[in-house]
Amino acid sequence: MLYVLSKIFWVIAQPSTLLLLVCIAGALISLWQSRLDWGRGLLISGVVGLSACALLPVGAWLMGPLEDRFPPLRQMPARVDGIVVLGGAIDLKESADRGMPALNERAERMTAFVALARLYPHARLVFTGGNPDLLSAGPTEAEVARVLFAGLGLDPHRLVFEAKSRNTRENALFSRRIENPRPGQIWLLVTSAADMPRAVGCFRAVAWPVLAFPVDYHTRHRDMGGVPGLVAGLKEFDWAAHEWIGLVYYRSRGWTSSLFPGP
Repeated sequence: MLYVLSKIFWVIAQPSTLLLLVCIAGALISLWQSRLDWGRGLLISGVVGLSACALLPVGAWLMGPLEDRFPPLRQMPARVDGIVVLGGAIDLKESADRGMPALNERAERMTAFVALARLYPHARLVFTGGNPDLLSAGPTEAEVARVLFAGLGLDPHRLVFEAKSRNTRENALFSRRIENPRPGQIWLLVTSAADMPRAVGCFRAVAWPVLAFPVDYHTRHRDMGGVPGLVAGLKEFDWAAHEWIGLVYYRSRGWTSSLFPGP
């Protein structure tokens, strides 16, 4: 039930939706009762918020600290026992509609995973991802990933697919139940850089120390003052807000041991 409520909450509370609702509410109130100043105030607030996302790199300002929390590995370990990649890079609706694997803007998770699998030919390979959609009974990310990795030439005997998880907490918990990693083993965790703090915190909370391998960066230090445009600005703002709110929520549930996990 909490999972369902959290999904419903985010549909309404994500910045892009919230700003749009504020604009609509302000416009309707102003049309219904033009004397109410707070109706115009809502409309102006919504327009200012949307304009700020379009003209200022608000999303980049929020996402930058997340992506920089775990720096890229400068020296790869000589031995790796296993590699875990989190779901989130697969467009499930498009994959089901077209009958072939379709990736989204987080696709680098998958390409990096394949490259690491070839760099460490004896490492265990784990993909973790189910179907987080409340209204869909379609395939899981694991099912689509199985087809994708087979097409990319990975040995299916090396791969383990966890298909029940719907969020990062379950990614860590269910994957650990399958793998039961031993003390002293070296496991790489592959996911988007912005997601890495929350992901590492979840794996640590289930007693699975992992080595962060962040990929899929969406901010550039030299462009932090650029103009993102409305669509890109809102998308980045939504993602960053989702991560910061997620960090607070996961800490409140005891799913991570610190508010902002770091190296």
